[in-house]
Amino acid sequence: MPETTEAPPVAAPEKPWQPRFNPWVIAVVVAMAAFMEVLDTSIANVALPHIAGNLGASNDESTWVLTSYLVSNAIVLPITGWLSGLFGRKRFFLLCIFLFTLSSLFCGAAPSLATLILCRVIQGAGGGGLQPMAQAILADTFPPQKRGLAFALYGITAVLAPTIGPTLGGWITDNYSWRWIFYINLPVGIAALLLAARMVEDPPFFKRLHGVRIDFIGIGLLAVGIGALQVLLDKGQEDDWFGSHFITALAVTSVVCLLSLVIWEFFNDQPIIDVHMFRSFNFATANLMMFMLGVVLFSSLVVMPQFLQTLLGYTAESAGLVLSASGLVILFEMPIVGVLTGKVPVKYIMAFGWLALAVGMYYSTQRLDLLISFRSAAILRVIQALGLGFLFVPITLAAYIGISPDKANSVSGLVNFMRNIGSSVGTSMVTTLLARRAQVHQTMLAYHTTLSDLPFQNDLSGLSRQLVASGASPADAQATALARIYQELLAQAQTLAYVDVFMILAVAAAIMFVLTWMVRRNDPAGGGEVAVG
Repeated sequence: MPETTEAPPVAAPEKPWQPRFNPWVIAVVVAMAAFMEVLDTSIANVALPHIAGNLGASNDESTWVLTSYLVSNAIVLPITGWLSGLFGRKRFFLLCIFLFTLSSLFCGAAPSLATLILCRVIQGAGGGGLQPMAQAILADTFPPQKRGLAFALYGITAVLAPTIGPTLGGWITDNYSWRWIFYINLPVGIAALLLAARMVEDPPFFKRLHGVRIDFIGIGLLAVGIGALQVLLDKGQEDDWFGSHFITALAVTSVVCLLSLVIWEFFNDQPIIDVHMFRSFNFATANLMMFMLGVVLFSSLVVMPQFLQTLLGYTAESAGLVLSASGLVILFEMPIVGVLTGKVPVKYIMAFGWLALAVGMYYSTQRLDLLISFRSAAILRVIQALGLGFLFVPITLAAYIGISPDKANSVSGLVNFMRNIGSSVGTSMVTTLLARRAQVHQTMLAYHTTLSDLPFQNDLSGLSRQLVASGASPADAQATALARIYQELLAQAQTLAYVDVFMILAVAAAIMFVLTWMVRRNDPAGGGEVAVG
C-alpha cells in the first residue's frame, strides 16, 4: 500500500489585538487631551493686549507669547514618532500631558513676560506630542474599518477648537483675567493624565527603539530650521519681509537647515524623521493636502473676524458668534463623514470636500461687502465651512494607505506637523495679502477721486450741501466731506483686499480638487488602508 502522509495542521489565524478598555472611552480620553492642546494655540491670541499691559510689556514683545509656543510645538511635532519609540508611546503621551498641564499652571502664575515666554516654550514642547500621539493611539485602538469614525472624533477637536478658541479666550479675559486662559487647562489635564495612565496601553506590535544612538545633528538642524521658519512667518509682515536683514537671514537659515536635514535623514540609519515615507505618493499627497487644509482653515478663521471687527465694528464676542454656527455644522458633519469612510473610498469624499470649499470661498467673493448683516455673515461662514468637515478625516486616512502599522506614530506626527505649519503659513499669508492688496486697491480707487472725475465731483458736492444744511460752514463742510469720502475709500479698498484673499483660497481649493483624483483608491470594505488601484 502506498504510504500516506498527513497534511500539516493549518494554524488558526491570529486574533487581532484589542485594548482592555472600550475603544470609545479611550478615544474620548485622548481626544480630550488633544482638544486642550489645539485650543491653546488660538485662545491666547485675543488676550495679548491684556498680557502686555499687566506685565509691563509692549504689544510687539507680547507676540512672543504666541511665537515661542509655536516654535517649540513645531520642533517636537515631526519627531514624535522617534520620541515615542525612544520612551514608549504611553510613557511619552503621559509625559506630554504632564508637561503641558504643569507648564499651564506656571504660565498662569508668571510674574513677568520672560517667565511666561519660557513657560510657553515648555508648554509648546509638551503640547507638540499630544495631537500626533492621540491620533496614533486611535489608529491602533480601532480596527481599520472603524478608524474613520475614530478620526472623526479627533477631527472635531482639531477643527472645532481653533474656531471657539478666540471667542472663549475673549470671554475669559473680559470677565475674569488672562491668567485663567491657562488655568482652565489644569482640571482637564489632570483628568486626562489619570485616565490615560489607566486606560492607554502600547499594542504588542509597537516597536521600542533599543540601543538608540541620539542623532544630535538631525535634532540640531530641525530645531534651528523650524525655529527660524516659525519666527520668519510670525514676524515677516511686521518687519516688511525681505526688506529686513533679520527676516532674510531667517529665510536663508531655514532653507539651508531644512534641506540639510532631509539629506542627512535620508542616509541616516536611525533617523529622527523617516523621510523615506514620502516616497509613497499617497502619503506625500496627503501631507500636501493637510498643509493646504491648515492654510485654508486658519486663513478663513483670521479673515472673517478681522473683517467684522475692523470694518463693521463688531466686538470680539460678536465676531466669535458669527463663527459659532460653522462650528456646529462641522460638529454635525464629522460623524457622517466617519461613517462614509467605511462605505466610500476616501478620495471621493476628499474631492467633494475640496469642491465644496472652493465653491464656498468663491461665493464669499460675491457676497462680502460693507452692508452685510450679522445673519448673512453667519450664513456665509457656514457656506465657507461646509467643505471642511469632509476633508480632515479622509486626508488623515489617505496618509495611512500603504503604510505599515508600526509607522503609525511617524505618520501622525508628520501629518499634524504639516497642518500646523499650514496654519502658520495661512495666517502669515493673510496678514500680508490684506496689507498689500489694500494698498493696490487704494491706489486704483484714488485714481478716480480727483476733481476732474464727474461722479466724484457730484458725490463731494452732494455731501457738502448736506453738511451745510446741518449747520457747517461751506469750508468746513467741504473738508469734512473729503475726509468722509477718504474714509469710505479706505474701507472699500480693505474690503476688496478681503475679496482677493477669498479668491486665492478658492483657487487653492480648486487645485487640491484636481489633485485628489491622483490619489490611490482605497477599499473601505477591506479596512480602508489597502490600495487597490
